[in-house]
Amino acid sequence: MYVGRDFTELSMISKKEWTDKELAYFHYNLQQMVPYLNSEGVTIHREIVNEMIDRGGLNHLESNGTSGSRIHFD
Repeated sequence: MYVGRDFTELSMISKKEWTDKELAYFHYNLQQMVPYLNSEGVTIHREIVNEMIDRGGLNHLESNGTSGSRIHFD
């Protein structure tokens, strides 16, 4: 289960200030709702995706004994 700042709080700050887990969580959820998003939702999702791209993606380059190669938000 996601434990972190809610979308209302995050909408008040720049996407650059979001953590990787917050970006991953809200990207996943918006991705599931893409067919139902209005233009504002599509814009927010695009901003999240662009921030993920600007950071070089959210996948770790390699896994180790304590973490995998992907960010898990739950």
